[in-house]
Amino acid sequence: MIQALIGPVTGLLDKFIEDKDQKNKLAHELATMADKHAQELAKGQLAINAEEAKHRSIFVAGWRPFIGWTCGIALMAHFVLFPATDFVVAYMGYEVPPMPAFDMDSLMTVLLGMLGLGGMRSFEKFKGLTK
Repeated sequence: MIQALIGPVTGLLDKFIEDKDQKNKLAHELATMADKHAQELAKGQLAINAEEAKHRSIFVAGWRPFIGWTCGIALMAHFVLFPATDFVVAYMGYEVPPMPAFDMDSLMTVLLGMLGLGGMRSFEKFKGLTK
């Protein structure tokens, strides 16, 4: 939303501000306003995540590991368990209905997002920033 307002406001600077340096400075501040706002939102979310992770209750601090294990089990089932089961059943000469299909797009979105966060956590541990 902020990005949609920046263009028209920057165009108005030409009409109201004559000093070229001041106009450029204001245009730059307007252009970076959306990025600054997004960065502040991300910092706020990081602070919330840190507080959640410190909580003693598994229902507050344990939801990320739960989602990670759920994604890992679903990925293993899709790429290891179901094909191995199909192979064994076919080898034994039985016919079974096909295994259920996964919505791999949604699963990979969540899993890769969590792996990215896990990578940052590993980097923090490597640098000695966390316990």
